Amino acid sequence: MVLKNLNKSLFINISFTLIIFLLDRISKIYVINLDKKLLGSEIFSSKYLNISLIWNEGIAFGLLSFDQKNLYNLLTIIIILIIFFIFLMTIKSSGFKKLALIMILAGALGNVYDRIIYKAVPDFIDFHVGNFHWFIFNVSDIFITVGVVLMIILELTYKSKNNHE
Repeated sequence: MVLKNLNKSLFINISFTLIIFLLDRISKIYVINLDKKLLGSEIFSSKYLNISLIWNEGIAFGLLSFDQKNLYNLLTIIIILIIFFIFLMTIKSSGFKKLALIMILAGALGNVYDRIIYKAVPDFIDFHVGNFHWFIFNVSDIFITVGVVLMIILELTYKSKNNHE
């Protein structure tokens, strides 16, 4: 019985991770192909949202971007190690914490896949108000961000709950 529940839980966790990874892959492939077809012009533009492909060689939101291959490879190895630790944390967690960690893990896998295959991460979602533009991001970044926010909320409510007892 325990093994059957474990297998069901494992299947659900792997499925959720795979769905997030595939959503990210499909969106990136679609935008990359549109960018090639339109020869790099802006793919979509509106009052608050632009879809325009950029290649991010740094980490989240283009931070730590650089041209040195050795530093890029070192950063990629560090990211892979962090993904491994997130995977271990996911195995040991449950409930909403597991869900948050799966979102972070799946998003990180999507971006590290691009770092290895393309040597950069394709970012394309550009929210803006007037001339103020937020960082350009992708679907993986959305899941990583939602997962991190959920983890913060869980930690704050857990600490708050423990302080009141």
